[in-house]
Amino acid sequence: MKIMQSVSPRSEPVQSRSIKRAQQILDVTSELLETVGLNDLNTAIIAKEVGISVGSLYHYFPNKHAILYAMGKSWLDSIEEVLKEIQEWTLEDMTLAHFIDQVVDINLRTYRQQRAVLRLVQAMFSVQELRELDERHDDMVISQMAKVFKRIGFKKHIRERERIARLYLEVTHSTYLVVVNQNERRAARTLADLKLMLTCVLDHHLNEPE
Repeated sequence: MKIMQSVSPRSEPVQSRSIKRAQQILDVTSELLETVGLNDLNTAIIAKEVGISVGSLYHYFPNKHAILYAMGKSWLDSIEEVLKEIQEWTLEDMTLAHFIDQVVDINLRTYRQQRAVLRLVQAMFSVQELRELDERHDDMVISQMAKVFKRIGFKKHIRERERIARLYLEVTHSTYLVVVNQNERRAARTLADLKLMLTCVLDHHLNEPE
């Protein structure tokens, strides 16, 4: 049986210099995750790129999974902020087309801001120590979007709204991960198709009898 590694940081950095160093480690790891991939990523490579010893790196994080966990947690926090912002919209007054445009655009910005987001998400799904983050992401999006769907006019039981929210999550999440790696023209066409699919599904449920 595989023993799970600790993903807790050694300690929360409080001094400005330590905070900057911890962030530098995360930034460098993002770059390396994109260039060398998850399997070849290790603390020795990370420390070398940061310009510190492996021993110094261990003052901040005990292993590479702890670094990846911190990256995943930061990305999860950004998704949570997006969901909070959506809840602050005047959803009841928005047309479906405007809602879809806005919700796709704000989410896509967050995916584009996270470097190596595809490899990070793959790690969250495949690495046992990070799977908790993947599950928290899904649960959070589903629960919040089920509330959003009620506010835009869905007259359905919570379980049905959660089912639709899971479909929404699977379709949008996978599409965003494709779009961030496409050139501008292909990305625009893919996003147009995504919005068309969302319009078909959401409009159907908006107009379906209870």
